[in-house]
Amino acid sequence: MTVIVRDFRPEDAAAVVRVRRATVPYAVTTEEALHFAVRGANPASKYRMLVAEYDGEVVGTSHVALAYESDEPGVARLNPHVRPDHTGKGIGSAILRAAEEHLAAEGATTLYTWVNDVPAGRAFAERRGYSPLRTAHFQRLDLAAAALPEPPVLPAGYTLATAADFADDPRSVFEADAEATSDEPGDISTDLDDYEDWLNQTWNHPCLDHGLSTVVVGDGRIAAFTAAHTDGASTYLSAMTGTLRDHRGLGLAKAAKADSLRRARAAGYTDAFTNNDAGNGPMLAVNSWFGYQICASEVRHVRRLG
Repeated sequence: MTVIVRDFRPEDAAAVVRVRRATVPYAVTTEEALHFAVRGANPASKYRMLVAEYDGEVVGTSHVALAYESDEPGVARLNPHVRPDHTGKGIGSAILRAAEEHLAAEGATTLYTWVNDVPAGRAFAERRGYSPLRTAHFQRLDLAAAALPEPPVLPAGYTLATAADFADDPRSVFEADAEATSDEPGDISTDLDDYEDWLNQTWNHPCLDHGLSTVVVGDGRIAAFTAAHTDGASTYLSAMTGTLRDHRGLGLAKAAKADSLRRARAAGYTDAFTNNDAGNGPMLAVNSWFGYQICASEVRHVRRLG
């Protein structure tokens, strides 16, 4: 049986979507998003989407990139996934080896990956020199059947809008995202300081639903927001929720998510997912209030090269 690891081709999109949906069903993956990732990657990321063929069938994949937005040089990300019915055949090892070789050649010194929090996944990573760091939880809400709590009342002076309302000039959305992202717990520092790159990578992402992404405005400025990714069919993902520092403690994140979830249900979405760092107590509490339940966990791992 032959395993071949190579770069993604446009005709691989449907097979890669099947791999991703089988391995990370709580993420939003579409063929359009895969083409976008390859076509629109920042050159500084040295991005590659690898696929693994087993006897001519695509059964594995990995996004591979330098974390060019980090202020720490040499940091990189890779996330191998193998279809569950093809594990134990050396496919994951082959993808990981190809990803590591590419990143090392591009100057990477620290590799980060997310590993499903199951014994086999953790053992696979640790056998290959990766050490566990922290845990994150995926949560699911049955949006079709959930009895959503009543939306909290906004404080005086605050109103709801959508990202679509900022389509003519989304710079204020960028500025809000940059502040909120800088406060997110994580292993890789992220400085959103390039507006054009943010437009290309975030605002123009094909899964970002501007109409379902809710923004809270106070005193004419964005105070909080929730960004919604959807697959255009049934799955909704809270890709990012943030409240700016001067507006915290007012329940604005709850208000934004409540508005977005209700409109997502009205639009026909039936499954809502989100994910949070296990140490992010405030957001875990917010999601629990809506009725989200943990459906899977993953552990960040790191390997130092050299």
